[in-house]
Amino acid sequence: MAAPTPVSAYLHSATMVKAGVYLLARMHPGLGGTDAWMWSLILVGGITAVLSSVIAVRQTDLKLKLAYTTVMALGTLTMFLGADTELALAAAMTFILVHSLYKATLFLVVGMIDHGTGTRRIDEVGGLRGAMPIAAAAALLAAFSMAGFPPFFGFIGKEMMYEGALAIGPAAPFVVVAAVAANALMIAVALAVALRPFFGSLKPTPKKPHEAPWMMWAGPIVLASLGLLFGLVPGLVDTTLVIRAAEAVAAAPSDLYLSLWHGFNLPLLLSAVTVALGLALYWHYDAAMRTVDGVFVRIPMTGDRGYDATMAGLVQVADAQTEILQGGLMRRYLLTVMAAFFLLIGYTLIAKDALAVPSEAGPVAAYMWPIVGLIVAATGVTVFTQSRLAAICALGTLGTAIALVFMIYGAPDVAMTQLMVEILVVVIVAIILLRLPGFHGSAHAGRVGRLRDAVVAIGSGAVVTAIMLAMVSQPLDRRLTDYFEAHSVLEAHGRNLVNVILVDFRALDTFGEIAVVGIAGLACFALIRLRRRQSRGPEASQAAGDGTV
Repeated sequence: MAAPTPVSAYLHSATMVKAGVYLLARMHPGLGGTDAWMWSLILVGGITAVLSSVIAVRQTDLKLKLAYTTVMALGTLTMFLGADTELALAAAMTFILVHSLYKATLFLVVGMIDHGTGTRRIDEVGGLRGAMPIAAAAALLAAFSMAGFPPFFGFIGKEMMYEGALAIGPAAPFVVVAAVAANALMIAVALAVALRPFFGSLKPTPKKPHEAPWMMWAGPIVLASLGLLFGLVPGLVDTTLVIRAAEAVAAAPSDLYLSLWHGFNLPLLLSAVTVALGLALYWHYDAAMRTVDGVFVRIPMTGDRGYDATMAGLVQVADAQTEILQGGLMRRYLLTVMAAFFLLIGYTLIAKDALAVPSEAGPVAAYMWPIVGLIVAATGVTVFTQSRLAAICALGTLGTAIALVFMIYGAPDVAMTQLMVEILVVVIVAIILLRLPGFHGSAHAGRVGRLRDAVVAIGSGAVVTAIMLAMVSQPLDRRLTDYFEAHSVLEAHGRNLVNVILVDFRALDTFGEIAVVGIAGLACFALIRLRRRQSRGPEASQAAGDGTV
């Protein structure tokens, strides 16, 4: 509703709002003909068409009033696309063109009214036909087509609609009643949009009324004239456009054609009833607006209020969830992540029957037992110590023991990387610990909290162990290993496969990782330098900025 009116006309009448209808039409050959498809589309479409027509009556913003008539059109199209008869599908395709012509015209006319008067409220404009005769002519032509008056194209569309409704079968009574009710309401809205702004006494407006420039009224005049031309000569679009579209939707040939006069029949009688109801509604339009407003005020839950309540509930749920998951405690974050890992991955391993143990696992070598003992001891210290420094040193000892395992099994480069990481982590974290408050640990966590942490920790470790056992129990896929062994010397001139992969085969990845590390280092340097300037005070910072420090 905030978009410029010509843009809104394009979006509403030609593209976005009909994308769903187009999708339904393209799906019809595959899904049409079933009871589920027919009743779901007919019921939802019919209720939408009637309800949106009622809502359109109570609107005072001309643009918003027309927007709800678009919802009516979409509901009507959906209702007829639910049918599986040739006439119903042809009626839907005809109404698409009818709606595009009158709706684009009226939207552009509302833009002309807004441009020429400074307002688009239906109760603030009137008597504009003298100052804006071209806009008044375009509005009348489009509104008469929207109302379905002969000899406009809208009359042909309405006749096709009633013929298609009567041919639907068991759902015909519902479709006929819904179509008559929605079309009668649309007549009232069409006359209100076309007559009230331009006829009657001239009302004061924020701007002196004036006609829009020709570039604004040329489009509406052409579109409105086409609505009249296609009504007088429907052969221009029936076999070349409308019926061809209906054949594409039905996936079957058709011998239908459009005509302005089909003789005296039941669709013509329904059209007469519709016009009579529409004129009666327009004659009592103000009373109808007040009645609809009163009904909507008394309804305990409308679509708008339900939507607002739903959005408010979502915000409350989001607030509560954020309070739980984003409480600012790293301990809680780690607990949540590890618990999710333990439960989800553990369940997946069990559900997919992925647990496995290597069948050819040999005995553990004697020289490995001291390393295992070192790992167990370091783990125990990490868990039970009340000192942060002791905990991080114990973790470093555990990492060093793992580096020894890598060394023993022939991966000295990986072992060296592991060892360097452990040294840096211990040094950096030890420096950080100097700035942190005292550690209270599990002594104040309570028995339940300690038990919870233990379950999550042991469960996560068990899941990781299960994953590793399942991996090593599978046959080794040597395709990549064989490839790098065969090409490392020939293409990269190196025998250290790990180095060759990092430097040559994954050169761009490695360069990217180095760049990330370099950027992080520069950021740390900038933060340290900024902190040093702040600690020296403003005079030192000014001197540093002048290049004297």
